[in-house]
Amino acid sequence: MMSNTETNQVHCVLLNMLQWFHQECKNNNLRYYIIGGTMLGAVRHKGFIPWDDDIDVAMPRKDYDKLCSIMADSGRGQYRLEFPGKENKDYTYLFAKIYDTQTTLTENKRQPITRGLYIDVFPLDGIGNEYKQAHENFRKIQRRMQIYDTAVCAFRKHRAWYKNMALIFGRIICPLFVSERKLNDGIRRLCTQYDFDNSEYAGNLVGNWGSKEIMPRSYFGTPAEYDFESIKVYGPEEPDKYLSALYGDYMKLPPEEKRVSHHDYIERDLNKSYLK
Repeated sequence: MMSNTETNQVHCVLLNMLQWFHQECKNNNLRYYIIGGTMLGAVRHKGFIPWDDDIDVAMPRKDYDKLCSIMADSGRGQYRLEFPGKENKDYTYLFAKIYDTQTTLTENKRQPITRGLYIDVFPLDGIGNEYKQAHENFRKIQRRMQIYDTAVCAFRKHRAWYKNMALIFGRIICPLFVSERKLNDGIRRLCTQYDFDNSEYAGNLVGNWGSKEIMPRSYFGTPAEYDFESIKVYGPEEPDKYLSALYGDYMKLPPEEKRVSHHDYIERDLNKSYLK
């Protein structure tokens, strides 16, 4: 658990990244929304959730792909972007991340990943025009994501034993039939079957909230401006509907014992570049 001083230092780095990202998107006419815990923080706390330690944003697939193209080679100053499909074999995520190259952070995965503090950048995709159809389409994606997770996530001593056993079983069986890269590519193909701007239902199909991520596209709508700490950022046009879909009674604080970060980091150093 981080001290208040450490948390404040992390928030300062992330806030600078978010301000840079906001301006980069404006300069290139790219749509984006803060989502998940970042959006919840903006509405409930006017900034970071006090115990949170990351930033989540999402972009309609066309804008997401354009950002990946813009930043694919050289990045922007101290910030670099990685996304699925690049040659870095240790990059096992299903979405993009923008890293601060002046910091170091190691995440606990099957093969630990050392980069810097980051912003998660998720693609937003369409998933169908009717509620039932959208959820049927999503189940196909979810099944493949569950298989993929068994291949890339780490064992954790505090995880239920049967979940760790499922990882062992999955790692033995899955490589006999399909590679991690093919699974990743297959998930992307399923996610991109429906255009975001022409679907009644849409969402962050590779997010953490399962079927709760599937919602009417109108919840996102035209990016609306929100206060986030000392800066302005863009988020969903219908904040109450969006946050209620994910969290239910989102203004209610969790029990004190649950006010902790859920990330599994091995190392974090704000004064050392992971490139050195």
